[in-house]
Amino acid sequence: MRLNPARIRFTCQPGCTNCCNQKGYVYLTEADVTRAAAFVGLTRAAFERKYIYRTQRLIRLRKPAGSQCHFLKVGACGIHPAKPTQCRTFPFWPDLLNDPDDWKATKAYCPGIGVGGFVPLAEVMKALEAMRDADEI
Repeated sequence: MRLNPARIRFTCQPGCTNCCNQKGYVYLTEADVTRAAAFVGLTRAAFERKYIYRTQRLIRLRKPAGSQCHFLKVGACGIHPAKPTQCRTFPFWPDLLNDPDDWKATKAYCPGIGVGGFVPLAEVMKALEAMRDADEI
């Protein structure tokens, strides 16, 4: 059973970084790397050496000791205007929207789920399209 994307309430809560503190990795697109490198004032090559782990098929942010992300600051994302697609589209990820149990588990740590007015369907679909495009890169 899937969630009805036209009936989703979500408002990101100021100062909340709960999604950033979950175990896992932040996967990137080439465009994400370019955007983040420019934002922090590094060349792509310098940004990759410092922050990226790359395999033949995947690009992800390295994890620093004691944190989930180099850019996670107290109550904020240090690269918010240039944050990766995976971060930008949370919680509108296909796996969460396709599984009400996963959505409920996410709601347990995300205080923005179920808050505010209904998210416009176009916004949900835009996030899904961004994730789909990121998966194809």
